[in-house]
Amino acid sequence: MPSIAQRKARSAQPAKGKSRARAPTEPQSGDPLYLQVVRALRDEIIRGVFPVGSQLPPEDELRKRFSVSRYTVREALRRLREDSLVSSRQGSGTTVVSPRPSDSYVHEVTSINDLVTYATGVRFAIESIDLIEVDRQLAARIGVKSGEQWLAVHGLRNTEGGGELPVCWTDVYINREFAAVGRLLQRHTGPIFHLIEDMFAQRVVEVHQEITAALMSPTMAQRLRVKDEKMGLEVRRIYRLGSGKVGLIAINTHAASRFRHSMIMRRVKG
Repeated sequence: MPSIAQRKARSAQPAKGKSRARAPTEPQSGDPLYLQVVRALRDEIIRGVFPVGSQLPPEDELRKRFSVSRYTVREALRRLREDSLVSSRQGSGTTVVSPRPSDSYVHEVTSINDLVTYATGVRFAIESIDLIEVDRQLAARIGVKSGEQWLAVHGLRNTEGGGELPVCWTDVYINREFAAVGRLLQRHTGPIFHLIEDMFAQRVVEVHQEITAALMSPTMAQRLRVKDEKMGLEVRRIYRLGSGKVGLIAINTHAASRFRHSMIMRRVKG
């Protein structure tokens, strides 16, 4: 069965005065069609094409846009509701909503595209941005050479909905070659790696992720608002570009009691 992108490539040019509908980012033809629709709509919600409070197009319009069945559209909308990105009411259509604040963080990533959803409903409150020289201790932690210079960005991530508890503490280290993105970070919303891709015509082709237990300092525990809890969970991601260079390294430290990792595994056909 052809993917949505393949179907769209065969479709006619859009009518004059209408913009071309954006295809799912890096669609995978092996995935169910409804997931390809989910990724496309989720990407547009995150980018503000459909801001909070706006309505998604009607089912018939989505069905024609993606050349899929009504059942596929309804499955995609159901998944978006499960992700707390939209709400639906009989006779009122499907409305984009602010994600509900929660005391726990569910980490669900199956592709690089899914990392974009991390920015949905989460605000990165940056507290410091500095060009630093990596010492031995930090070099061992992030896996780079001691003495190299990286742009260090630190701060808390909080839910946009005003949840009482922070999501995590974030340390981001950006390759000095791309440090110019630093001047845009305070005004930027969304993944930082998108800035590197846009400003430097680079492309992230691989993300290596590790989730490890880590001892939290008293200061870290205080910032994350946890009591009598010494262990946290670190989610470290290394973003590698098409050139082979590491563009950035992000480490998110979560309170262990408020973190749950979720993933879906499918049987490979063959």
